[in-house]
Amino acid sequence: MSRCEDHYQKGLDILARIDKDHVEAIVNSFKDSPAPDLGRLAVEFNYGQIFARPGLDLKSRLLAAVAGLTALGNTTQLKFYINGALNVGWTEEEIVEVIMQMIIYAGFPHALNTIFKVAAEVFEERRAAAK
Repeated sequence: MSRCEDHYQKGLDILARIDKDHVEAIVNSFKDSPAPDLGRLAVEFNYGQIFARPGLDLKSRLLAAVAGLTALGNTTQLKFYINGALNVGWTEEEIVEVIMQMIIYAGFPHALNTIFKVAAEVFEERRAAAK
């Protein structure tokens, strides 16, 4: 197996740990985009190289992703990472706390948008699916 193939497979394995129900949809979502190779690159690099590094466990990396995306105000990607953080064992309360911590670094608007728009939506969708 080539190095790229190895990274790609590692990336798929990590994505499956984050959100096993949507791995195929995530990968396929790039196929009809203006950059169809971007999906493969994202899997290889983001998950197969960065998320696969030693030093932090997946649970910690997902909480860091939630914090970083909150600080950047990136509500588009946050839904996936909040769901992933819940999937690997973080609680709603812990996720809200890390988002609130970002008030210090990113200000109230980013944290409020994340809590009231993204986190609330993710939590509600998960509660509805659990019924």
